[in-house]
Amino acid sequence: MTFRNTIMPAFRLLGVPLAALLALPASAEPDFVHEVAPILKKHCAECHTDMKKKGGLSINNEESFWQGAESGPIIDKAHLEKSLMLELITTDDEDIRMPPKGKGLDEKEVAIVKAWVLAGAKWEPGFAFKQPAYEPPLKPRNPTLPVAVGTRTNPIDRIIDHYLAEKKQPTPAPLDDPAFLRRVHLDLTGMLPDAEVLARFLADKSADKRARVVDALLADKTAYAEHWLTFWNDLLRNDYAGTGYIDGGRKQISGWLYQALYDNMPYDEFVRSLVAPTKENEGFAAGIKWRGSVSAAQITPMQYAQSVGQTFLGINMKCASCHDSFVDRWKLSEAYGLAAIYSDEPLEMFRCDKPTGKPAVPGWLFPELGNVDAKLPKAERLKQLAALITHPQNGRTPRAITNRLWQRLMGRGIVHPVDAMQSPPWSEDLLDYLGVHLVENKHDLKKTLRLICLSQAYQSKAESFEESPQENSYVYRGPRPKRLTAEEFTDAIWQICGTAPAKFDAPVKRLIAGSTGPALTQKASWVWADSNPEKPGAKLVLRKRFKLAKVPDAAYAVASVDNRFVLYVNGRKAGEGTDWQVPISILLKEHLVVGDNELLLVSTNEGTTPNYAAAMLHALMKQGDKWAELVTDDSWEVSSTLPDSNGVFKTPPTDWRRATVIPTDSWPAVSKAIPSQLTSIASPQPMIRAALLKSDLLMRTLGRPNREQIVTTRPNDLTTLEAMDLNNGAILDQRLGEGAKSLLRRNFPTSSELASFVWRSALSRDPTAEELQIAVSLLGPKPDATTVQDFLWGICMLPEFQIIR
Repeated sequence: MTFRNTIMPAFRLLGVPLAALLALPASAEPDFVHEVAPILKKHCAECHTDMKKKGGLSINNEESFWQGAESGPIIDKAHLEKSLMLELITTDDEDIRMPPKGKGLDEKEVAIVKAWVLAGAKWEPGFAFKQPAYEPPLKPRNPTLPVAVGTRTNPIDRIIDHYLAEKKQPTPAPLDDPAFLRRVHLDLTGMLPDAEVLARFLADKSADKRARVVDALLADKTAYAEHWLTFWNDLLRNDYAGTGYIDGGRKQISGWLYQALYDNMPYDEFVRSLVAPTKENEGFAAGIKWRGSVSAAQITPMQYAQSVGQTFLGINMKCASCHDSFVDRWKLSEAYGLAAIYSDEPLEMFRCDKPTGKPAVPGWLFPELGNVDAKLPKAERLKQLAALITHPQNGRTPRAITNRLWQRLMGRGIVHPVDAMQSPPWSEDLLDYLGVHLVENKHDLKKTLRLICLSQAYQSKAESFEESPQENSYVYRGPRPKRLTAEEFTDAIWQICGTAPAKFDAPVKRLIAGSTGPALTQKASWVWADSNPEKPGAKLVLRKRFKLAKVPDAAYAVASVDNRFVLYVNGRKAGEGTDWQVPISILLKEHLVVGDNELLLVSTNEGTTPNYAAAMLHALMKQGDKWAELVTDDSWEVSSTLPDSNGVFKTPPTDWRRATVIPTDSWPAVSKAIPSQLTSIASPQPMIRAALLKSDLLMRTLGRPNREQIVTTRPNDLTTLEAMDLNNGAILDQRLGEGAKSLLRRNFPTSSELASFVWRSALSRDPTAEELQIAVSLLGPKPDATTVQDFLWGICMLPEFQIIR
């Protein structure tokens, strides 16, 4: 039995529902709108939609369909193949067969409906056979805020408190400090708060500490840009590899997008730049030029119409690209009108891929705000469209983006789904207020995020569910739990273990906010022995011993020796140099331990005269916001006895003596270069993020899309493929193996301290006594790489780790 087989029962003792990670996958199913809905409309809609509910069954929309008939549900969720619906359309008994008139469904229609049911009977979001009369307002509206309840003065809380009172719902319970800190770090920067950040936050008793955390996270321009890059890459279908990039049929906008996020470009300017693009960001507008023949709905001008409508207005133009929409009010002529604005040539309209002989007329969807002059050149038409989409009287654009941000932070949109903005919101006042707030704050998305994060609504405990909620009868009861994205999951492992890669794939100029290290002066001395060897090429060992109360957050060194050196730290090779004029940078942190530490600098003089080599080393260690320096000086010791290739003495030297200091200006250029180089490498360098990397198989399994299509909401359900990859996948296994070795190099004094560190880093809390006892028993008194790897695996499988609550 493997250790993983033994760890799962142990973690079950903690009340972890690991079985929840083994849900059935979603199988491929027929296209609902184009294949299933026409069959249901043809055979079922006359008797079972809107006000007609024969037998108590209405299939008008998703909610009524799942409510079933008077006799009960027509879909058996536990046994899809036994669903009543399948029995009714396939039986030979004419007394119960549906539909009751005529011959019923033909074989092809039965096959389509059966495949759809067996795949889970999924509906197109927002689809209904008879749409409600709701039409969202076009112009912005600034609602009157209700009176605040007590100290809950945030405008969001004032609106929601009034809403909850009307719905007779309780106010959600507040979130405690550890849970808030974990949630807000992941939501705003995609990173876990480290153990020291958590400790300082918990020790802080000031009333405004949560606001200061929010402000600090939003001020971290690098972390913000690299986290929200994932959101926008999905939404703008931008990636670093994949369909179209090799053959030139697709262009990246990565560099432009990264800079826009780093600079917090105002959203109206952001939209205008993408709608009427320049060379550096035209990839979004141009879409993908597919090789070979494509349908009329896939030509690049139609892709433009679909992308602009979906991304910036939250409306579905895909259905209307083929025929008048089944989902909402949009017409084929309107989709073609938007496409014609972008087209270089006159467009003929196609209906269901058949030419109509009618030309498309360039036009904007809401002509009451103005329109596009079809006679103008393409570039000018696009500028007019960009101005109309961001028109001050167009309230739809700010509502669409603030609804997306609300969904990202709160787990569900005010309008759901976020691309169905023709649907009624659960709170018109809240949606309208957020849109107006964005515009009043000069389209600053960070200010919208701040407003939401500082609300008591955001800082409340998440809803919990025993069954999947019915979305069409949704009542707000608090935030919804959210899964870590594929990138957040990957980053979390690298962050906990300190194993992030050194390079990234995105073609961007990475910008590091506030990347300044300590100002260093020349403090190190050139040192050697005060006697001469008998022959040239002599070797000398320089030693420095010191104690550490804890392993520093960061530790670096720069060294130079005339001519060659190897640096050993605690019996492990840490770095080497072969040219005295080129100082070598060395990362020390992973070699340092709590307690006694030893640096051995083995120097070799490769000259032709019998001299010992002169050496200079300047080290820098950081703990919290404090720096400590360690330099070569006369406190170092020297010996002619050499260690082995692992930096270990077979016989301890007995000739240790004090090093001799020689004038610093002996090699002035190198002497001055060393502190400057050390300052450079000690400047804060955030870890490389998964958002900057090409997708791997694990990230794909965890929901990162291929971005050939716009993706606005990633799946929240776990599939069997994910469960298998999380249980036995080679990439995760390798990643946790590397993490285990990295954690062992930190030399935690006890298994208890190792377990507690991982617990705080991963879950933002200390383990309970029972959890710690189980973890220590699994790790054993002297953990090895295998046991630590499996312990990490167990932590990563916890729903508490994978879900933002």
